[in-house]
Amino acid sequence: MFFHPMDFLILIAFALSIWAQFRVKGTFNRWSEVQAMSGLTGYEAARRLLDANGLYDVPIEPVPGRLSDHYDPIHRVVRLSEPVYYESSISAISVACHEVGHAIQHKVSYPMLTLRHRIFPVVNFASGIAPFLLIGGFLFQATGLIGIGIIFFSVAVAFQLITLPVEFNASSRARELMVSEGFISNEEERGVSKVLNAAALTYVAAALISLLELVKYIMIFFSNRE
Repeated sequence: MFFHPMDFLILIAFALSIWAQFRVKGTFNRWSEVQAMSGLTGYEAARRLLDANGLYDVPIEPVPGRLSDHYDPIHRVVRLSEPVYYESSISAISVACHEVGHAIQHKVSYPMLTLRHRIFPVVNFASGIAPFLLIGGFLFQATGLIGIGIIFFSVAVAFQLITLPVEFNASSRARELMVSEGFISNEEERGVSKVLNAAALTYVAAALISLLELVKYIMIFFSNRE
């Protein structure tokens, strides 16, 4: 249990996750120093993009913190961190438009986003109880308990895998719309891609860690049955 062959791969994935977090911060900081030729702030870019897609009723709110940007599908609000909300850098408008990408997904009922919303209550419960079931199963050598824990943990892993196309699609929408709306030039598109790709890598790393952990638990489950 404590020294499983999969632990080596999980450790590598964990290192990738840490590197991805440093990379997204470094990339964001680097392109925060490059002003967008359009002169639009993150708020202005987001507002124009929302209005261009008929989302006049979706408000934009500044929130404290750095890289705390998100779209709230329950209240239908785009929340931008203060540096993104007020600044007119490549990083600011890239992140702002990415979050608007989620709002557009919500409007058009993008299938993967809809699925993620529907399973969220189940995921919230499953991710909370799975660790206790797995720990209890390992401590008491209860194969059945481990099996139930794996089922619950699988739901949480599925949620992370579903998140990947949601994030990539939002970034793709953002890039295309930023160019078509004239927010960025063709030369600036390189910077936008770097910012958005760095952010996406954090989701990939997190999903990889969870997937490897799931494989590990499944291998332990079947080895205990032999």
